Amino acid sequence: MESRLLETIAQGESASVEFKRCGAQPAPDTFQTICAFANHMGGSIYLGVEDDGTIAGVAEGVVADIQRNIANVACNLKLFDPAVMLETEAIAASNKTVIRIWVPMSPDVHRYKGVVYDRIADADVKVSSSSQISAMYIRKSSLETERRIFPYLKLDDLRSDLIGRARRMAAARRPGHPWEELDDEQLLRSAQLLVKDYLTGQEGLTLASGLLFGKDETIGSLCPTYKTDAVVRLRDEDRYDDRLVVRTNLIDAYDVLMGFCERHLPDPFFLEGDARISVRGIVCRELISNMLIHREFTSPYSAKLEINREGLHTENASRTFFEGNITLSNFSPMPKNPSIANVFTQIGFAEELGSGTRNLFKYARSFMGSDPSLVDGSVFRATVPDAHGILLMGKVPAHKSGSIDDAILELAESRTSFTLTEAADAAGVSKRSASAHLSALIEAGKLVGEGLTRNRQFRRA
Repeated sequence: MESRLLETIAQGESASVEFKRCGAQPAPDTFQTICAFANHMGGSIYLGVEDDGTIAGVAEGVVADIQRNIANVACNLKLFDPAVMLETEAIAASNKTVIRIWVPMSPDVHRYKGVVYDRIADADVKVSSSSQISAMYIRKSSLETERRIFPYLKLDDLRSDLIGRARRMAAARRPGHPWEELDDEQLLRSAQLLVKDYLTGQEGLTLASGLLFGKDETIGSLCPTYKTDAVVRLRDEDRYDDRLVVRTNLIDAYDVLMGFCERHLPDPFFLEGDARISVRGIVCRELISNMLIHREFTSPYSAKLEINREGLHTENASRTFFEGNITLSNFSPMPKNPSIANVFTQIGFAEELGSGTRNLFKYARSFMGSDPSLVDGSVFRATVPDAHGILLMGKVPAHKSGSIDDAILELAESRTSFTLTEAADAAGVSKRSASAHLSALIEAGKLVGEGLTRNRQFRRA
């Protein structure tokens, strides 16, 4: 027990660990932290430990009195509304006594002396706005908001052409897909978008059905604050170079945001085996599908996609089950909107649960030279840093898996003819470097050059 305590102290305070000095009785802010932990993800308070990790201890003669006082305050409905469940234990360490208060995550929203507290990083924060308190209730709800039934949402409020498109995409991806033989209503039932609540007997279309297939006016009524704001800030950091606000259904939104990224992001040459693949397409697909699938749609926090001098960034409101940095070693996939995720998977916009994150870590370094940063919390933030500075240069270095010659020959295969500038762009090098490689390929008999220097064209030999 002592070794575990010392290990925890060495790691310092966090969203789930708090150190506090303690005299004869706990300080009032101890109960603020208890309220914050109960409202957030739970945690442990260590009484008798300084902020810097020094073990000051609690006087032996008052340990039982302190534990009794904590239990009494936590159950006092004049102070806590509702009462908070917790446990205390005395731990001997370095010949001193530390009291640990363990507070599990509560299904309720608690107030201490009429104030709601939440835990942000290693601080207890007062929550006063109604939208923040609503978000807290959503976070604690056991029901995904995408499955909320809207009894007055009808098939006429959805776009039949979009359902048909999803049917065709699923069939093209997997011939013989069950959706091929289903009409619109049957498809929605199969995708768990038209459901029955066996607890209440209510039956109808869900929020997810409206977000995936709804007309724009339908979506605006279901989720008035729903939007994705995409901006480019490369030349003009104070304002923006380009901006796009997307309020349409999730399927069209995916296409629009992918097109936005294709217009503003380079696509470095990359060979996997003998085939060229688009690392830009893979990385953007994973970031955009994650932002659209796993966001908390009832939150007023707008989703954002930003391309700036630091790299590519996305962020969206999240109904989190985990807080902190996500890595492949601690990654535990958990669907936040499983119905939406299922449709995206069926039509090929997303991978199976967990595969997308692994792809992001696999290809991000080949895209812009660095591993991604993924941080989950009430807001999920993802960043692919531009380690090579290619967004400012406007050029993309050829990846080591494919040489400059390979990039130029790949271009020659896809075009009847091409120019020096196009060759340089395809290989991600300067015109001078591309010219040297073109000359070598012509001498090797792999390419043919035609025309004068100014308008010279190249083609496959």
